[in-house]
Amino acid sequence: MVFAHDTTMALETAVWLANSELEPDTLTTFDELVAFYDEWGYTGARPTARDLREVRAIRTQLRGLFKASRDGAVPLVNAILAEQQALPQVVKHGDIDWHIHATTDDRPLAERILVEAAMGMIDVIRADEMSRFDHCEMDDCEGVVFDLSRNRSRKYCSPTCTNRAAVQAYRARQAEDDD
Repeated sequence: MVFAHDTTMALETAVWLANSELEPDTLTTFDELVAFYDEWGYTGARPTARDLREVRAIRTQLRGLFKASRDGAVPLVNAILAEQQALPQVVKHGDIDWHIHATTDDRPLAERILVEAAMGMIDVIRADEMSRFDHCEMDDCEGVVFDLSRNRSRKYCSPTCTNRAAVQAYRARQAEDDD
């Protein structure tokens, strides 16, 4: 399944954000929030100090959304859209062709992130692609994996966990060779 660019970006961004609350927390300062905003190509109002607190507060909600079953995700998506009074509109800006925004650029960043994630989840739910979400296979990690690979082979939530798994596998092979 190939999702529209805005769906993919909204979900990848929200998964990154949801995973940022895991140890070590990677979104603790205003500078980290600005870097997140810039890296993921947000438009509209630049983050403020207030946004840091609000964005940090939605991470658990996003993790719950991504860990829900298909039937469980529907009321969560509907609640987000209702709470944020989402009003979908087709827009075009910068180098990005026509896509959907369901809130205005002047709304707080946390609201925009929630609405974009909910709108992306609509596509996932409708396409019956909830299996694209999984948990990280590292034993000590609770990260969410959003797997867009064709063969659904992604196992880890981040390069950090991927690297840790590779090191563990290397050390296991070395231990076998020493025996």
